Amino acid sequence: MIAPAVLAVLAVILAVLGPTLLRRMSWLERSPRIGITAWQTLSVSIVLAVLLAGSSLAIPAIPWTIILADWIRTCAMALLAQYSTPGGAVVSATGAAAASAILVRVAYCLAADRAIAARNRKVQLDALALIAQPHLRYDALVVDHPAAAAYCLPGRVRQVVLTSAALSALDHNQLLAVLAHERAHLRGRHDLILAAADALQHAFPSVPAFRTARRELGRLVEMLADDSAARHSDRTTVATALVRLAEHGLTPAAALGAGEESAPSRVRRLISPTRPLGAGKTTVAALAMGLLIALPLFLAIAPASAAGTMDPCPEDEQSLTM
Repeated sequence: MIAPAVLAVLAVILAVLGPTLLRRMSWLERSPRIGITAWQTLSVSIVLAVLLAGSSLAIPAIPWTIILADWIRTCAMALLAQYSTPGGAVVSATGAAAASAILVRVAYCLAADRAIAARNRKVQLDALALIAQPHLRYDALVVDHPAAAAYCLPGRVRQVVLTSAALSALDHNQLLAVLAHERAHLRGRHDLILAAADALQHAFPSVPAFRTARRELGRLVEMLADDSAARHSDRTTVATALVRLAEHGLTPAAALGAGEESAPSRVRRLISPTRPLGAGKTTVAALAMGLLIALPLFLAIAPASAAGTMDPCPEDEQSLTM
């Protein structure tokens, strides 16, 4: 019973303290890619801890426990004792059901969100086919609209869309910066990063950690695209384009746009002196993320490891367990 309890406590600690600690690490914004990985790792670790807690409860009732015992060369009874729970079969069945329900819930929400996004993209593409005109110079579709906006539609048919007002509001260099930003979204498949975060948020709406992760990931993927645009244009040009697009914030559903609501903080970041994260902090971040994933796995297999240190069962006891 120790492993499920410890894993459950770990999941709660990660869900409560994890987002607060990550949000205080402002240096993650200096490397948005590492920041994205950090938030994804936290979310995976929370879900993994809960899944392993349920699985640990279910182990005593799983028929292949004896085969597992043979594999680790220890007594099946010793292994079962390490994972035993006071409630017996009822608690084991509950753990198995909880773990299965979590997997099904996450998979369902991910599939449903992707279906809705695909439907919204199709609606957008059908509308663009009727009202948009291709701009050969910028390799984008142009929609006649009084609000300055730029966005991209990910998926199999990828499109970058500009409004006519954006063409008027931005000069050539600013348009190139905005197009580089949108193409970075498409090239990096940032929609998949946000889709996974959306699925967890919708699957567990009462868990604030997943809402915070979704919001922070939204900011960080925009910063990552900003950095890509800044490699093609100077950072001031990218910041100026963001300011002009952010005045309207016109981005359809299932699209990724440069002028998101996080634009003010991104502008401040772009006009500040660049400070690379450095090898030291990058290494520390990588080790911390590895530990975050390894910790639930270690806590789940610790009882089996403890059983493996016990003396093997005598032949007659082994025959009883077969």
